Amino acid sequence: MTYFISVANQKGGVAKTTTVVSLGAALAKRGDKVLLIDLDPQANLTMALGLDPVSTHKSIANVLLSLDPLANVLRHSGTPGLDLVPSNAEMAMSERFLPIRKEYENILRNSFNGSSPYNYVLFDCPPSLGAVTTNALQASQMLIVPTQAEYFSLSALRNTLGFVRRVREQGNPNLIYRILLTMYDTRNRVHRNLRLQLEATFNEGLFQNIIGVDTKLRESSIVGMPITDYQPNSRGALQYQALAEEVNQHVYEYVAQFV
Repeated sequence: MTYFISVANQKGGVAKTTTVVSLGAALAKRGDKVLLIDLDPQANLTMALGLDPVSTHKSIANVLLSLDPLANVLRHSGTPGLDLVPSNAEMAMSERFLPIRKEYENILRNSFNGSSPYNYVLFDCPPSLGAVTTNALQASQMLIVPTQAEYFSLSALRNTLGFVRRVREQGNPNLIYRILLTMYDTRNRVHRNLRLQLEATFNEGLFQNIIGVDTKLRESSIVGMPITDYQPNSRGALQYQALAEEVNQHVYEYVAQFV
């Protein structure tokens, strides 16, 4: 069984792409087969895995707009068990043209034809709550919402969770969400206080593991490698590996319902 996860937040700059590539690589390191799909026109995930979106002629836009098979745009990364469907500038047209297609909300879901060789598929969504993010959430069992412990991030969090309710009403009633605290600084009193507020408000809706500030995470994106390959013993790599174990435990409990 393939487990589909969207990583989204209306606000940019919250380590969304970092979470997709780092969590995906950590899951692959466990022995899982993982597919990452870059849905953002900025193509940061594509670049984070060492590909140049300018020279990428086939992308996820071909799947969404031309209904090309996923296999036609799939690329292997340099990390064993980790594959990528890249993005490029053509994705900028998706928000305009997707809504005029019949049942556009289910194009991503239908692109898998009910089966997949992957254990996990992770969607890196753009920082907006439009047609592309709707597609990802309609195809997913879980939404991960990376969130900084700061006021503007929490404001965007409310809008994102309101969007989850609409997706549930429009065809994916079993979609769950988990909030992931990112770029967390234990020395920052505001961060500590907002973390306590989130724990009190969301309880099990908040991941137990948090992602702290780590410059190695930024460096790994620059060199085009996941943190688990670039600096496997760094704090960021170890935290994302712990997050992968927490995600896998949830999925184990989820799959157990069907056995």
